[in-house]
Amino acid sequence: MNIVRMDQVTKSFGDITAVDKMSLDIEEGEIFGLLGPNGAGKSTAINMITGLLHFDKGSISVLGSDVKKEKMKTKGYIGIVPQEVAIYEELTSLENVKFFASLYGLKGNELEAAALEALEFTGLSENAKKFPKTFSGGMKRRLNIACAIAHKPKLIIMDEPTVGIDPQSRNHILQSVKKLNEQGSTIIYTSHYMEEVEEICSRIAIMDHGKVIALGTCKELEDLISDRNIVLITVMDLLSGIKEDDIKQIPGVDAVEIEENIIKISSFREVSNMDKIINYFTSNGISIKSLESKMPDLEAVFLAMTGRKLRD
Repeated sequence: MNIVRMDQVTKSFGDITAVDKMSLDIEEGEIFGLLGPNGAGKSTAINMITGLLHFDKGSISVLGSDVKKEKMKTKGYIGIVPQEVAIYEELTSLENVKFFASLYGLKGNELEAAALEALEFTGLSENAKKFPKTFSGGMKRRLNIACAIAHKPKLIIMDEPTVGIDPQSRNHILQSVKKLNEQGSTIIYTSHYMEEVEEICSRIAIMDHGKVIALGTCKELEDLISDRNIVLITVMDLLSGIKEDDIKQIPGVDAVEIEENIIKISSFREVSNMDKIINYFTSNGISIKSLESKMPDLEAVFLAMTGRKLRD
């Protein structure tokens, strides 16, 4: 069964087309990864699925219900964990969860029990009567999740839920995502951390310029660039003046990413160009500290598909 179905959906803001004839099916029971560089259309797509944003053309359904015609019904199916923490500092943890759960019609003893269960699930039971202003970033993120899941939604959308938190809290959230999925929730998960997506997602869509440009399991996506070599070059000087466009002029190179003093180069295997790549660095007086060839991974797929790094 399709939890979400998008059919030829288009959304424009003036002259800018944020989502362009996008079609996508998300199946029941998936942890579905949605990736794309900034401006790719991910947030617009999510806001249209949740009913927060009207679209110009096409159709979207959640559990078979049209998001335009049955807005309140579809909203009841969904729990949203936004990128920005959305909690009230002047309310206790329990009061926060109860407030958000009440928006979905929960009342009385049912509301109290659901809120306490959500806090227990996120490891915040002992902090039920404490105020979020005393919490760490990771605890606030977990409270954000508790507020989204208390009404037991069929579909949970998590938009960058681990941004800016410590490794322990990140691991706790990732384990929570897996448990929610095991308990029957379908998850749409966006992240800038490729290792998270590789660990938990059953299928992944890569968006760019408002379109889905690649879709499949991690292995299926990696197979899309099986004809590429990935080379990591570490240089001595952080301010070496390396230019991506210059490296892309080398025959066979199809994508370049520069992250501090590490240059990642995607190149077609059929073209023998390693000597030319090395010559670019040496002829420009750039000292190479190390050079490593690696098998394609999800990050390499993203680079090859979009020509950009995820954090652009």
